[in-house]
Amino acid sequence: MGDSENPQSVPAAAVREAGKGMLQKQLYAIFTTPTNGLGPVFANIEEHLKFQVGLEKQGVMFAAGPLWTDDGEAWEGEGLVIVRAASKDEARAIAERDPMHVSGARRFRIRPWMINEGSLTVRLDFSTQSFVIS
Repeated sequence: MGDSENPQSVPAAAVREAGKGMLQKQLYAIFTTPTNGLGPVFANIEEHLKFQVGLEKQGVMFAAGPLWTDDGEAWEGEGLVIVRAASKDEARAIAERDPMHVSGARRFRIRPWMINEGSLTVRLDFSTQSFVIS
């Protein structure tokens, strides 16, 4: 993927070529961080969650949720939202509509994310009308 022994970066095209035959599904990761503590975050959480559920129902949302501290013991208000979008500009427009960002309670940054590997298992039991996602 490069001619240097220890490159710091390589072109995205080289990574795509190395993963040829894999899924290569382009999504966008929106990292969202509080701007002024948790008070404003909690003040906007209800509207934010309504917005997120709306994205989910529209098929825009891939996944979202809180990011815990490194030890997994607390939440400092950070979140991660993965969206389906045609471009980074479209992902930005989605993030800009989030009530958390509109209110200024959080700021965000966006990184393109390509899914190559992984799996999702859904078990649906007809008799009990229940399901398990793993």
